[in-house]
Amino acid sequence: MAADSDIDREIRRTFAMVSEALAKATHALLDGDTDAGRDVVRNDRVVDALTRSVEQRAWERLESPRLDPGTVRYLVGVLLILPELERSADLAEHVAQRAVTSLGMQMTPLSRGIVQRMTEVALDMWRIAADAYDDRVSRSGSVDEADEEMDILHERLTSEIASGDMPSAVAAQVALVARFYERMGDHAVNLTRRIDHMTPGAESSQATVAPSRSLRRRRAEQSGEGRS
Repeated sequence: MAADSDIDREIRRTFAMVSEALAKATHALLDGDTDAGRDVVRNDRVVDALTRSVEQRAWERLESPRLDPGTVRYLVGVLLILPELERSADLAEHVAQRAVTSLGMQMTPLSRGIVQRMTEVALDMWRIAADAYDDRVSRSGSVDEADEEMDILHERLTSEIASGDMPSAVAAQVALVARFYERMGDHAVNLTRRIDHMTPGAESSQATVAPSRSLRRRRAEQSGEGRS
């Protein structure tokens, strides 16, 4: 497989920018730092431009004659990874937008603590995904375990919202924030799986790995508990 050093460098940079945006957005939310929130919102445009640039380069490489199958697999993998990165940056921006309105200052202490832990788990998942991209070694099992915790935290935050200890308008926004963090975890799961398949033979080595949905959620659906 002929990887592209420029593409790899920019994807690593994007991983770092998304993680930084999420950490900064949470700080802004919980500390009431509206200036930091505005910075995250503004910087989202940088991620958008970066992913567009990498996408263009990947398409240009795909148009080259006589590409070997490994290189095609690598470039297609890049094109599948980029939307996950861009959407995750958008989720961090959405958290930052709520920080600008000082939502965090109106949240209950318990909900604030859960959001802090959700951030820690999400950042760990993103570190795992970034490491998987760096060395092309499967880390799906590790990210699945973290995704289980993220789902549990989401349920805890949903229960706290339902307790009625926050005004309804605040509770509605916190529910959205909870979903943003859960989706960040989902994107990390999707990324590790797409990275797995960038290397020939990944399909057979990953045959026993659960689909991108968490094991807990999948089992709930199979038993009928997860149906709406």
